[in-house]
This record gives sequence, C-alpha cells and structure tokens, in this order.
Amino acid sequence: MRLKNKLALVTGGGRGIGRAIALALANDGASVGVAARTLHQVEQVADEIKRETQSESLALACDVSDPESVLRMFADVTGKFGIGVSILVNNAGIAESAPLIKTDDDLWLRHLTINLNGTFYCTRAALPAMLEEGWGRIINIASIAGKAGAPYIAAYAASKHGVLGLTSSAALEVAAKGITVNAICPGYVDTEMTSRALEHIKAKTGRPTAETLEAIKNISAQKRLITVEEVAALALLLASDEGRGINGQAISIDGGTVR
Repeated sequence: MRLKNKLALVTGGGRGIGRAIALALANDGASVGVAARTLHQVEQVADEIKRETQSESLALACDVSDPESVLRMFADVTGKFGIGVSILVNNAGIAESAPLIKTDDDLWLRHLTINLNGTFYCTRAALPAMLEEGWGRIINIASIAGKAGAPYIAAYAASKHGVLGLTSSAALEVAAKGITVNAICPGYVDTEMTSRALEHIKAKTGRPTAETLEAIKNISAQKRLITVEEVAALALLLASDEGRGINGQAISIDGGTVR
C-alpha cells in the first residue's frame, strides 16, 4: 500500500492501458479518479476498483481537449476526496492514420488538441496542488511514435513528439520540488486500439487480419505485442517513491526496438 493517502487521476481510464494503470494504482492504495469522454466506461472501471481493491474511486466525464472541462474534472475529483491530485496519468488520446497528402486539417488538429493540448491542460491544472504538497508524479502515456515517425501517422507522431518535449521541459521546471514528470512510450499494445487499427488496415487493403497482426508483432524485436499489465507496472514504479530518481525520461516499452 505504498500509495495510501494519495489521490491519482487517470484520463482515458475506461479501457486498455488507462484501466490497467487505474487498477494498479488502486491496488497499491491510491484513491483513483478515472476520466473519459464516455462516462459509462469509466463508471464500470470505478465500480471494479471499489469491488476488487481497498481503494475508493470516482468516475468523471471529461474532454481533455477543452480546458474548461479539465478544470471541472479537477474540481470534481478534489471535491470528492478532499485532497489534491498527487499522481496524474495523462493517457487520453487518439490514433488515426492517413497518407500525409490526405491528412486534412480536422485530422491534424484532432491529434494535436487531444494528444498534446490535453496533456498540457491536465498537467497545468495538476501542478499547483503538487507544488503546494511538495510531492507529485506526472506520467504521460506517449508512444514509440514520439521518438521515431512512421509512414501514414504524421499527425499522431507529431502530437506524441510534442508530448515528449512537454515532458522534458516540465520535468526540469519541477525537479527540485519533489515532483517528477516522465513519459512511457509503448510499442504496439494488445488493446482495443490496436484491434481497431487491424480492422482499418483490413478495410483499406483487404489484407487478412491475422497476417497484419503478425506483421505488427514482427516490428518488435521480441516479436510480440506489449501487454497493458507491463505498461501499468512501469507506471506504478514511476508513481512510487522508489521511482523518484527517474525524471524527464521517455521510457520505451517495446521489446527493445526503438532507443
């Protein structure tokens, strides 16, 4: 129960990586706010936390691309638990693909406003309470695409490169204040998002899903998908006192493919 008396907030917490991290933090004693645009999904996760752990949880509806919605989310979660958010996991995000010449303004701006602006808005809202407490952890879920681009994901890669720049800058500002800011950069993870990507490729190319899945696995040096539990275990380390010496880092979890 290393995180007892800590309040965590996980955006994009209704499924996949966000759900796994929310459960891991709760299992280690944190009270957890889980947020997403779709309230139904995070209500299920909050109920799961209450049933399966000794921690409390609150489901929150939030559009991280809207700064007013972000401020309401922080007001609601701190009002419920009576303490400031000391662990923030910026996980909410989207991933769409298109050739660069077919990347329209809407697709481009969706990635920047949700993936990058959303991370900025939540980080800015979380820092005052962390600075007052003299303790805080900000964990940004980025991607190996934040380190190395790839064809057809210009908008996604640009937004995640921006998240890494924000991470390193914020980390240096608060390094002496008891706060760490880090990014986790997964490769392909066994989630619904990856399944949707496979279906998208099949619809566009007619390539069998199983064949595409093997091709994606082969991108990893370990020839497999990363699990959500692996990402959650790393997030838990970064949230703990044992991880306090890790700051300003973009940690790949992809089987050793991207450095």
